[in-house]
Amino acid sequence: MTESIETKLNQLGIVLPESSSPAANYVNYVVTGQLLFISGKGPSGKPKGKLGLDYRTEEGYQLARLAGLEVLSAAKHALGSLDRITQVVKVQGFVNADPNYVEHHLVLNGVSDLMQEVFGEKGAHARSVLGANSLRDHLPLVVDTIFEITK
Repeated sequence: MTESIETKLNQLGIVLPESSSPAANYVNYVVTGQLLFISGKGPSGKPKGKLGLDYRTEEGYQLARLAGLEVLSAAKHALGSLDRITQVVKVQGFVNADPNYVEHHLVLNGVSDLMQEVFGEKGAHARSVLGANSLRDHLPLVVDTIFEITK
Protein backbone atom coordinates (compact mmCIF):
# COMPACT_ATOMS: atom_id res chain seq x y z
CA MET A 1 0.00 0.00 0.00
CA THR A 2 1.26 3.50 -0.79
CA GLU A 3 1.83 5.98 1.99
CA SER A 4 -0.73 8.69 2.59
CA ILE A 5 -0.10 12.24 1.45
CA GLU A 6 -0.35 13.35 5.10
CA THR A 7 2.51 10.98 5.93
CA LYS A 8 4.48 12.30 2.96
CA LEU A 9 3.91 15.92 4.09
CA ASN A 10 5.13 15.02 7.59
CA GLN A 11 8.24 13.32 6.18
CA LEU A 12 8.97 16.43 4.12
CA GLY A 13 8.44 18.70 7.14
CA ILE A 14 5.59 20.49 5.37
CA VAL A 15 2.82 22.09 7.41
CA LEU A 16 -0.07 23.41 5.37
CA PRO A 17 -1.40 26.87 6.23
CA GLU A 18 -5.04 27.43 7.09
CA SER A 19 -7.13 27.63 3.94
CA SER A 20 -7.47 31.29 2.97
CA SER A 21 -10.73 32.99 2.03
CA PRO A 22 -11.45 34.35 -1.45
CA ALA A 23 -10.35 37.96 -2.01
CA ALA A 24 -13.47 38.91 -4.01
CA ASN A 25 -16.72 37.45 -5.41
CA TYR A 26 -15.65 33.88 -6.21
CA VAL A 27 -15.15 30.55 -4.44
CA ASN A 28 -11.87 28.88 -3.46
CA TYR A 29 -12.58 25.79 -5.51
CA VAL A 30 -15.04 24.03 -7.78
CA VAL A 31 -15.43 20.27 -8.07
CA THR A 32 -17.00 19.03 -11.28
CA GLY A 33 -16.92 15.41 -12.36
CA GLN A 34 -13.46 14.13 -11.48
CA LEU A 35 -11.79 17.54 -11.59
CA LEU A 36 -10.95 19.98 -8.81
CA PHE A 37 -10.24 23.57 -9.86
CA ILE A 38 -8.43 25.73 -7.29
CA SER A 39 -8.81 29.49 -7.68
CA GLY A 40 -5.74 31.70 -7.88
CA LYS A 41 -3.65 31.65 -4.71
CA GLY A 42 -0.80 33.92 -3.76
CA PRO A 43 1.96 33.19 -1.26
CA SER A 44 1.03 33.13 2.41
CA GLY A 45 1.90 36.26 4.34
CA LYS A 46 0.72 38.39 1.41
CA PRO A 47 4.12 39.71 0.32
CA LYS A 48 4.07 42.60 -2.13
CA GLY A 49 6.33 43.41 -5.05
CA LYS A 50 7.63 42.52 -8.49
CA LEU A 51 10.07 39.91 -9.67
CA GLY A 52 13.17 41.49 -11.13
CA LEU A 53 12.59 44.64 -9.09
CA ASP A 54 11.78 43.68 -5.49
CA TYR A 55 12.59 39.95 -5.66
CA ARG A 56 15.26 37.84 -7.30
CA THR A 57 14.37 34.60 -9.07
CA GLU A 58 15.44 32.47 -6.09
CA GLU A 59 13.14 34.45 -3.80
CA GLY A 60 10.34 34.13 -6.35
CA TYR A 61 10.85 30.35 -6.35
CA GLN A 62 10.26 30.30 -2.57
CA LEU A 63 7.21 32.56 -2.93
CA ALA A 64 5.82 30.21 -5.58
CA ARG A 65 6.35 27.29 -3.22
CA LEU A 66 4.36 29.18 -0.56
CA ALA A 67 1.57 29.74 -3.10
CA GLY A 68 1.67 26.00 -3.83
CA LEU A 69 1.13 25.32 -0.13
CA GLU A 70 -1.91 27.61 -0.25
CA VAL A 71 -3.19 25.57 -3.22
CA LEU A 72 -2.71 22.31 -1.31
CA SER A 73 -4.48 23.76 1.72
CA ALA A 74 -7.48 24.72 -0.42
CA ALA A 75 -7.46 21.26 -2.04
CA LYS A 76 -7.44 19.57 1.36
CA HIS A 77 -10.30 21.78 2.49
CA ALA A 78 -12.25 20.90 -0.66
CA LEU A 79 -11.65 17.16 -0.53
CA GLY A 80 -11.11 16.35 3.13
CA SER A 81 -7.98 14.41 2.16
CA LEU A 82 -5.24 15.03 -0.39
CA ASP A 83 -5.23 11.25 -0.96
CA ARG A 84 -8.22 11.80 -3.26
CA ILE A 85 -5.93 13.52 -5.78
CA THR A 86 -5.01 11.08 -8.55
CA GLN A 87 -3.13 13.55 -10.76
CA VAL A 88 -1.95 17.15 -10.78
CA VAL A 89 -3.27 18.10 -14.22
CA LYS A 90 -2.35 21.74 -14.76
CA VAL A 91 -0.57 24.57 -12.96
CA GLN A 92 -0.90 28.10 -14.25
CA GLY A 93 1.08 30.98 -12.81
CA PHE A 94 0.94 34.72 -13.20
CA VAL A 95 4.17 36.47 -12.20
CA ASN A 96 4.07 40.17 -11.32
CA ALA A 97 7.31 41.18 -13.01
CA ASP A 98 9.39 44.07 -14.20
CA PRO A 99 8.99 44.36 -18.02
CA ASN A 100 12.60 43.22 -18.54
CA TYR A 101 12.28 40.13 -16.33
CA VAL A 102 12.53 36.82 -18.24
CA GLU A 103 12.80 34.04 -15.62
CA HIS A 104 9.09 33.51 -14.95
CA HIS A 105 9.44 29.80 -15.69
CA LEU A 106 12.15 29.38 -13.05
CA VAL A 107 9.97 31.09 -10.45
CA LEU A 108 7.05 28.74 -11.14
CA ASN A 109 9.33 25.75 -10.60
CA GLY A 110 8.67 26.45 -6.91
CA VAL A 111 5.13 25.13 -7.36
CA SER A 112 6.05 22.39 -9.82
CA ASP A 113 8.81 21.00 -7.62
CA LEU A 114 6.47 21.03 -4.60
CA MET A 115 3.78 19.09 -6.47
CA GLN A 116 6.27 16.45 -7.56
CA GLU A 117 7.76 16.18 -4.05
CA VAL A 118 4.33 15.66 -2.53
CA PHE A 119 2.63 13.53 -5.18
CA GLY A 120 5.57 11.81 -6.89
CA GLU A 121 4.71 10.72 -10.44
CA LYS A 122 1.15 11.98 -9.95
CA GLY A 123 2.64 15.46 -9.48
CA ALA A 124 3.88 15.76 -13.08
CA HIS A 125 1.64 18.31 -14.82
CA ALA A 126 1.07 20.60 -17.76
CA ARG A 127 1.93 24.22 -17.02
CA SER A 128 1.60 27.78 -18.24
CA VAL A 129 3.32 30.84 -16.83
CA LEU A 130 2.58 34.41 -17.80
CA GLY A 131 4.17 37.70 -16.89
CA ALA A 132 1.83 40.33 -15.49
CA ASN A 133 2.18 44.10 -15.22
CA SER A 134 0.25 44.00 -11.94
CA LEU A 135 -1.65 41.56 -9.73
CA ARG A 136 -4.24 41.99 -6.98
CA ASP A 137 -2.90 43.45 -3.76
CA HIS A 138 0.51 43.84 -5.48
CA LEU A 139 1.19 40.12 -4.96
CA PRO A 140 4.39 38.91 -6.64
CA LEU A 141 2.58 35.91 -8.14
CA VAL A 142 -0.69 34.02 -8.28
CA VAL A 143 -1.11 30.32 -9.06
CA ASP A 144 -4.21 28.34 -10.02
CA THR A 145 -4.35 24.59 -10.37
CA ILE A 146 -6.43 21.73 -11.76
CA PHE A 147 -6.39 18.29 -10.13
CA GLU A 148 -7.94 14.97 -11.16
CA ILE A 149 -9.65 13.36 -8.16
CA THR A 150 -11.49 10.24 -7.09
CA LYS A 151 -15.15 10.62 -6.22
